[in-house]
Amino acid sequence: MTKIALVTGASRGLGRNTALSIARGGGDVVLTYQSRAEDADAAVAEIGKLGRQAVALQLDTGDVASFARFTERLGTVLRETWQRETFDHLVNNAGHGDYALIGHTTEAQFDRLVDVHFKGVYFLTQALLPLIADGGRIVNLSSGLTRTSFPGYAAYAAVKGAVEVLTRYMAKELGSRGIVVNTVAPGAIETDFGGGAVRDNPEINKVFADMTALGRVGLPDDIGPMIASLLSEDNRWINAQRIEVSGGQGI
Repeated sequence: MTKIALVTGASRGLGRNTALSIARGGGDVVLTYQSRAEDADAAVAEIGKLGRQAVALQLDTGDVASFARFTERLGTVLRETWQRETFDHLVNNAGHGDYALIGHTTEAQFDRLVDVHFKGVYFLTQALLPLIADGGRIVNLSSGLTRTSFPGYAAYAAVKGAVEVLTRYMAKELGSRGIVVNTVAPGAIETDFGGGAVRDNPEINKVFADMTALGRVGLPDDIGPMIASLLSEDNRWINAQRIEVSGGQGI
């Protein structure tokens, strides 16, 4: 039976690359987007060219009140598109960058980071648990910044650290259903994340490249295939782990 993965925030960046990597490996994808419907539709079309099925659904992962409606809609899509009641893999990727020194961080910035990166991951996973097949997989996205420190990233890194702890508890509590849960922690990546700071600012790019053993920052193609590989049967015994994919950043 074809595996179905739900990838949040998959209209761009790492989420898009992950969705395409899953499709290249023979999986089908439900991808979510917050506001970029055209980008999401383009990703669906690209997956179709790979011979796989994909559906795009709108979702704000910081809006917990919307999760019940989203889950109901997802159930309908699963039945109508795949004639199934469940999906197999959940990749909690959606997120945003909002950076400020501790002394300058506003409560609104802090709350939005918590809502999207931690509270949203917690309660979206909770809402989707009845639809995740036994023996399925969950991958939560964290950051290399939970291990190495860089000024201005305190709030962002702190909520990602919370996700890493949550991952271990998910693995413990869902183990009886055979559901494997891991964290993937990318290093600095050239995408439009955080306003494209790493991609578009040569000084920031060089700072992180110089911190990395392989001498450059990462690309989406360094991350998406690795996440897709965690969903394969070859990695069925990797569980409750934080896996950093950073090229050796900050060692």
